[in-house]
Amino acid sequence: MEAFYRVLENGFEWLISYAILLIEFIGVSVLMVSVVRGVVGLLLKKEHVRLKLAEGIALSLEFKMGGELLRTVSVREWNELLILGAVILLRAALTFLIHWEIGLETKKAASPKSLSLPRRESDRVGKNSRSD
Repeated sequence: MEAFYRVLENGFEWLISYAILLIEFIGVSVLMVSVVRGVVGLLLKKEHVRLKLAEGIALSLEFKMGGELLRTVSVREWNELLILGAVILLRAALTFLIHWEIGLETKKAASPKSLSLPRRESDRVGKNSRSD
């Protein structure tokens, strides 16, 4: 029975290690595609390049953080767990900052590009005058 558990544990570790590699590969691929699209958009002077690049970086970080969280399953020592926790916290902070930047860029993209026309003189006078 002990041999069965050992085989099961080895199979589980094998599955986890390849799942981590796959998830992190997806994260790196998303980042590379986002950067290439960002450079092309920059050269072609497309709108919202920063927003799309930030969204790609955020998605990439999410995949990388998923890989790190999956890595916690196979941690054997406290030192490894502390280092892994620090990496996860740093990536979470980066993700938070990038999502904040995405929110700012989204608001900037949603705002009208043209300045509002000045009001007519009659509109300003009517609002500022008091009725006695």
